[in-house]
Amino acid sequence: MSALRRKFGEDYQVVNTNRGAAFAAPVKKKRQRFVDKNGRCNVQHGNLGGETSRYISDLFTTLVDLKWRWNLLIFILTYTVAWLVMASMWWIIAYIRGDLNQGHDQSYTPCVANVYNFPSAFLFFIETEATIGYGYRYITEKCPEGIILFLFQSLLGSIVDAFLIGCMFIKMSQPKKRAETLMFSQDAVISQRDGKLCLMFRVGNLRNSHMVSAQIRCKLIKSRQTPEGEFLPLDQCELDVGFGTGADQLFLVSPLTICHEINSKSPFFDLSQRSLRSEQFEIVVILEGIVETTGMTCQARTSYTEDEVLWGHRFLPVMSLEEGFFRVDYSQFHNTFEVPTPAYSVKEHDEKASLPSPLVTPTLGEGRGRPDRVFSADGLDAADERPVGARLPSKLQRMSTSGKDELQRKVLKLSSHQAEKASSTGDLPLKLQRLGSAPAQGDAEDRLQLRALRVDVGPMTQSTGDLQHHPPPSLHCPTPGLAASGRPENSLPAKLRRMNADR
Repeated sequence: MSALRRKFGEDYQVVNTNRGAAFAAPVKKKRQRFVDKNGRCNVQHGNLGGETSRYISDLFTTLVDLKWRWNLLIFILTYTVAWLVMASMWWIIAYIRGDLNQGHDQSYTPCVANVYNFPSAFLFFIETEATIGYGYRYITEKCPEGIILFLFQSLLGSIVDAFLIGCMFIKMSQPKKRAETLMFSQDAVISQRDGKLCLMFRVGNLRNSHMVSAQIRCKLIKSRQTPEGEFLPLDQCELDVGFGTGADQLFLVSPLTICHEINSKSPFFDLSQRSLRSEQFEIVVILEGIVETTGMTCQARTSYTEDEVLWGHRFLPVMSLEEGFFRVDYSQFHNTFEVPTPAYSVKEHDEKASLPSPLVTPTLGEGRGRPDRVFSADGLDAADERPVGARLPSKLQRMSTSGKDELQRKVLKLSSHQAEKASSTGDLPLKLQRLGSAPAQGDAEDRLQLRALRVDVGPMTQSTGDLQHHPPPSLHCPTPGLAASGRPENSLPAKLRRMNADR
């Protein structure tokens, strides 16, 4: 036990599922099974009427299917009756010919020598049928009817021997007893394997001789009602145990765990640990293969009811590596241990996984995918309701804290003047173009206030898409104290310089 805990963890508990062990468990009413644990089908045919003659037409199969006690009785009765009938016929021939009264006369030639009564006639038949040939009783050439009866006895004896001995040989060589050495686990388990919920059970072969072309199939027996209202008692449904992948073809030299994946195509798609207690179904397992020694097809069957399916269990390993070989410990064949397993069904798991994730609130930095904004003449977003200081560039935000009101007033005043002429100024904004044609009243003061505006007002007149792809033009406003080549008039276009000169 300590070794198992070290191997599987402290949370795992070994559960002995042997039905022979005594344990305190709630008594549950035993319901009728469709197939017993030993593979016998609990089905009886009744009210056949005139269909019983079909059994006589296939007499050989009927005799093979009978139980052993009936076969032995038929075997003994057939030989006994045949021997008595043939002995009676030899006695009748002797009686008609008068051999019974003159049998001791040395000058008389009987049909069968030394036959005086019925026991001697019976012994003659047994010696002839069994070809014992003691030499005391024999047929003479003066009895043609005895020769004909002897031929008939030989033919009839061969037919009876072939029929009964052949029937007994087939009965003894049936592979049903080979199925006794094929083991199935007492219980089936449901647990996760490779991240998927699976129904599993175990099979094993006790003999060293192999099962050639072994194949396993599973049937789910469950009553149901169709949408049309038809009730189907004991409806059979196929359980996939690897038909598409070839996993149903077994190499049965050691115990194997058969796995049925529970998915959307499985009948157990909506089966949970809670619903398992109220379900009523039966899983029939059929293992077929060819017996290696006889070449005959063998079939082993068993079944699992809903109370024999353990949720959250797994089989204990039975294979161990010894020196030079692998050892199978069949004492742990039926034992299981508990493992963490979700209690909900696969359907519920898929529904939870398909639910949409909660919406993610966009942050302030996620603004690249938004549509372009249109700014009004005063550099403010016309469609935004947020405070002005949160929408302006960083330089304008610093300016707004000191002289925001005065700057906005001057910008509105300058933008209200009518432009004299439209001039091509390259990439300069329209506000600067209008500003260049405005009167020179308070020119020095206005230039000092608009010096910062010239740097950052360009991006305000563009859309956010233009801001991403086109960097704002850098406008340098030289100070009045520079040389003649660095005067503000020299940085203006030719038309603006001529307009300043005329003014």
